[in-house]
Amino acid sequence: MSLTTLNSPDLPEEAAVAVRPLQVLVVDDSKAQRMLLIAALSRWGYAVQEAESGEAALLACRTEVFDIILSDWMMDGMSGLDLCAAFRALGQEGYAYFILLTSKSGKEEIATGLESGADDFLTKPVSAHELHARLRAGERIVSMHKELVQKNRLLGATLTELQRAQQIVDRDLIEARKLQQALVRDRCRDWGRGAATLFLRTSGPVGGDLAGFFELDAAVVALYSLDVSGHGVASAMITARLAGYLSGSDPDQNIALQRRADGVFDRLLPEQVAARFNRTMLEDLQVDQYFTMAYAQVDLNSGAVAMVQAGHPYPRILRADGRIDRLGSGGLPIGLLPDAEHDPVMAQLFPGDRLLLVSDGLTECPSRSGDELGDDGLDALIRANSALDSRQLLDALIWDLAAHLGSEDFPDDVSGLIFDYRG
Repeated sequence: MSLTTLNSPDLPEEAAVAVRPLQVLVVDDSKAQRMLLIAALSRWGYAVQEAESGEAALLACRTEVFDIILSDWMMDGMSGLDLCAAFRALGQEGYAYFILLTSKSGKEEIATGLESGADDFLTKPVSAHELHARLRAGERIVSMHKELVQKNRLLGATLTELQRAQQIVDRDLIEARKLQQALVRDRCRDWGRGAATLFLRTSGPVGGDLAGFFELDAAVVALYSLDVSGHGVASAMITARLAGYLSGSDPDQNIALQRRADGVFDRLLPEQVAARFNRTMLEDLQVDQYFTMAYAQVDLNSGAVAMVQAGHPYPRILRADGRIDRLGSGGLPIGLLPDAEHDPVMAQLFPGDRLLLVSDGLTECPSRSGDELGDDGLDALIRANSALDSRQLLDALIWDLAAHLGSEDFPDDVSGLIFDYRG
């Protein structure tokens, strides 16, 4: 075996690594060769250990971590090629740059070395300049690998924190969903002369739709369907606030009632309710959201209906004979303009008629091809299921809407109610 000469008076001797010297393992069965390599590596600033055989080197690699391994190819016992393959099989944490010193320079030998896991080759006799350059190249690769590992660890830690945060958010959303569902305690209410049935299906954990009813007095009931702009938690919070303004259990809080000096509550007209809501959104809540609404007051004795439509889909009356009447003319959403006015809409229910208030999650639901269901499409679904009672009719509308979409994952909240008038 030829002896590598590493004397080079003009070779720079500055430390290769400023912060911490790289750990280098020199493997050679020639003591003289090891001494020459160690002297040069130490002069260049590396921390060096030696092994007199491939077996000894592999044993050292089991207990210590090296950044660069500089090994002779031809050795008694385990060759440098076998050492490289065995070292890679250890699965050492971090990456070690493996350089083989060899007199072999054929393409087949180089290919064999690369397949065994070697990173670089130096042909004997070794030039000090070339060795130093190869070591610096290995140093760059090892440094980049360490940096990548560190960034991956940071990303892993960040991902773990994000997952923990997401778990907390998910738990909070589950509780928020329960609270939102509690806003609508009764899905059905029967007053004898009439009955209301509602449905609410959110597109996410929480939604911005709300539907409900309450008694204004012994003869008049209020029905409402509203949809807060946007999605998610912000819309759900506004919805919860609005539900408090439409609570039948707290007349002082209810925006549709006004206490007189004698303590008796008067019911406000639908257009007055819309005006109060508009002021509340713009002056009290002062949020970026707005909402659409259909609000109706039904006289249980006469069947007279007074309502407002504020940017909400058209209210509908499904007549006993199967005809469908659309009510209203659109109107402005609540909370957009301070001087918005909402015209009252009057209608008459007869025994067997049904009043429907629904959100735009139905009319704007897209088909597989992207076409919205629209008002005509909704009328067709209502007409096709008109023989069903109100609870079954609502279920059928959901099923048909899912068939129209081609999925049960609706892109928007779907809600509304049906009021049956018996007279």
